[in-house]
Amino acid sequence: MISTTSEHALKRSGGFFDVASLKTKLAEYESQMSQQSFWDKPGEAQKIMSEATRTRERIRQYTEITQRIEDLELLGQLAQEEGSAQAEKDFEQECAAALEEFDAFELQNLLSGEHDRCNAILSLNAGVGGTEACDWTNMLLRMFQRWAERHKMRVTITDILSGEEAGIKSVTLLIEGENAYGYLKAERGVHRLVRMSPFNAAGKRQTSFSSCDVLAELDENIEIEVLDKDIRVDVYRSGGCGGQGVNTTDSAVRLTHLPSGLVVTCQNERSQIKNRATAMKVLKSRLYEIEMDKKRAEQEKHYGDKGDIGWGRQIRSYVLQPYQMVKDLRTGESTTDTQAVLDGDIDAFISAFLRGKKRTDTDTDDE
Repeated sequence: MISTTSEHALKRSGGFFDVASLKTKLAEYESQMSQQSFWDKPGEAQKIMSEATRTRERIRQYTEITQRIEDLELLGQLAQEEGSAQAEKDFEQECAAALEEFDAFELQNLLSGEHDRCNAILSLNAGVGGTEACDWTNMLLRMFQRWAERHKMRVTITDILSGEEAGIKSVTLLIEGENAYGYLKAERGVHRLVRMSPFNAAGKRQTSFSSCDVLAELDENIEIEVLDKDIRVDVYRSGGCGGQGVNTTDSAVRLTHLPSGLVVTCQNERSQIKNRATAMKVLKSRLYEIEMDKKRAEQEKHYGDKGDIGWGRQIRSYVLQPYQMVKDLRTGESTTDTQAVLDGDIDAFISAFLRGKKRTDTDTDDE
């Protein structure tokens, strides 16, 4: 007997994906591309071609997945007719693989925000907890690097400030890959760690906090006006690892946006020009996010109103002692496999957030 759970799950392909609308949109793109004046505006033309390619790929993926589901339904009927345990097992394995593929496709199509496809600029800042918080920030850095590796995304550290004793006080990453911002926006907020501190001689349990901010790396076509008179530029010598790794030129750049007080630094390149260009891109992204937050006044502010990086602000708790559990306080998603999470396996938390999973009334924060 084929499980009713699998049979029901195989019917989830309808409802969430309007393939007819996508085909209409693709036809409009192709009509535009056939016009003689199409390349009169190269920037717009390139954007339309990119959208057409992406739309065509989404249609192809959906067609393949739905065909696979139809084939599995037929395979399920044959397995039932055969009636053997091995036939049922083979079907369930094929079904599980198809559902995993479908879940990934469904999640990808939830990323419909204006900038979800953009690269992500992710910043981590140590909060309450002293040296322990700096070490926790370093652990989060590793977690996001591992997550990016899992998804074949490129990670570049554009700025980093080490802690006085251990760990890091702050770090900014550029994560480049399809839908990087769309996925990582789920991680924006304060992350809390509870463990037996290796920096406490008494071995007492300690709670530490670190904040995560995520911005979309803006397309160059988006207009954000930053006047030269509003920017103060400071250059200084980049930090190095010693020996031949020391940067002996004043290539690091710090930009201060005087009207808003925003400060952006970049020191990963040996070229002052490249560092300035990267810092300006981050600054524009932050200014854009501030404007978006003003337009989303009914939602939680991510800048200005974020408050201290400490108690009552956390979105997720990582408890390593006296028991092991990672729990997202917004969705209720949790796991006891803390090591896997710290190794970058955070997709379940991202998925729950993007799917709009709500925390139930019975969900409580144990710590």
